[in-house]
Amino acid sequence: MPCSPQEIGSLFLFEKLTPEQLGRLCSEGRVEKFEPGPVYTEGEPATCFYVMIEGGLVLSRRVGGDDVEVTRTAQPGVYCGAMQAYLGDRVRQVYNNSMRVTDTSRFFVMPADTFANIMQEWFPMAVHLLEGLFFGSKSTQRAIGQRERLLALGSLSAGLTHELNNPAAAAVRATATLRERVGKMRHKLAVISSGPYPREALANLIEVQERTAERVAKAPTLSPLEAADREDAVTDWLDDHGIPDGWRLAPTFVQAGLDIDWLDQVAAAVDAEILPGAIGWLNYTVETELLMDEIEDSTSRISHLVDAAKQYSQLDRAPYQNADVHELLDSTLLMLSGKIGTRIQVVKEYDRTLPKVPCYPAELNQVWTNLIDNAVHAINGVGGEGTLTVRTALEHDRLLVEFRDTGPGVPADIRGRIFDPFFTTKPVGEGTGLGLDISWRIVVNKHHGTLQVESEPGDTRFQVLLPLTAAADETSEESA
Repeated sequence: MPCSPQEIGSLFLFEKLTPEQLGRLCSEGRVEKFEPGPVYTEGEPATCFYVMIEGGLVLSRRVGGDDVEVTRTAQPGVYCGAMQAYLGDRVRQVYNNSMRVTDTSRFFVMPADTFANIMQEWFPMAVHLLEGLFFGSKSTQRAIGQRERLLALGSLSAGLTHELNNPAAAAVRATATLRERVGKMRHKLAVISSGPYPREALANLIEVQERTAERVAKAPTLSPLEAADREDAVTDWLDDHGIPDGWRLAPTFVQAGLDIDWLDQVAAAVDAEILPGAIGWLNYTVETELLMDEIEDSTSRISHLVDAAKQYSQLDRAPYQNADVHELLDSTLLMLSGKIGTRIQVVKEYDRTLPKVPCYPAELNQVWTNLIDNAVHAINGVGGEGTLTVRTALEHDRLLVEFRDTGPGVPADIRGRIFDPFFTTKPVGEGTGLGLDISWRIVVNKHHGTLQVESEPGDTRFQVLLPLTAAADETSEESA
């Protein structure tokens, strides 16, 4: 269609240009008419710069399997397309959104290369400023993201140190006690073996010891009332059979799963004169077994925490991979257990049938950390007691991860600002205002997902929706 310098000069983007400049635009660009429908698609090579003369357009972004509308306008002069062509091959030149026209429309269209050349020729200072703004913003985002990760790591390290210290200290205490009990057991065995007891009696005693150790390994879990009743019965049995300090031995025997039926078997297996010594020796056997169980539990806890730290940091894994979000969530919850505390109940509503998702696991762990930290802060704001519910589900063709807290809620007047950089409701020194901004960029920009919030007092839900399939650019990077 004919290009009129006067017409395009009336558009706000070109209104300050000279007649010669407008004439060059018309000679090197063109006016095109578009019927309602798509013009270009997100992710395609950005070949043209578009300025609307008349009509209507809609810009959308692909989020998971949906096209999310970001702009709808009929304002003459709005522009889109290859807006970063002046940066050349220093950035990937693709359309950052999809455009379709809603009515019969006319656009001034300029090839991307021509647009870049004109920008650099006519506005060299502006191009330098825009380049500095663009790359400076990228550098700032990276630096801020790194700083936020370091702050989170410092908090997590403190929590992890505390969590590791408890089982480590328990293992040390149990080891010291075990050494003492083994010494006493050796002494008791020496006393028994030096007595006038026949070989058969000693053999029976060794057999009882073996069966006792087996019973300890299979000890049932009793309620406090059941344990108290059994301790009373065991204490009475020990007193009736002349065993000193029966009240002291009974709790250990009951904890190990031993009852009066077992004691009757012991009494039947050994002679009456060695029964008190045998019971004392078996008590040391029980105590050593229980202490070894405690050491095993403590060291297993330490190993579990270390595995969780590795899972959280993803240090030994590929940056981009198919991952089970439940493993990521569990490792993050474990790493944050010290911060969550005992007054906040954590409820997991996992759909374990969900498939793995292509993602950057370490960065998703950062998202979980930020959202859990916000939920804990919200609950602490209403007395520190409440519930944090972590739910996963299939939402159409996307995977949903939802964090629900019973805090005071996000007021409606600030709900639209919480994902803005440096916006925070936390007191000075307690928040950077970057957690949700970084989370939004990780979910939306990096994973092509959605991060949204629904809130009312006592029920706030941050929802992350992730696509189940990898984006084309991620797939190509992974294969490369």
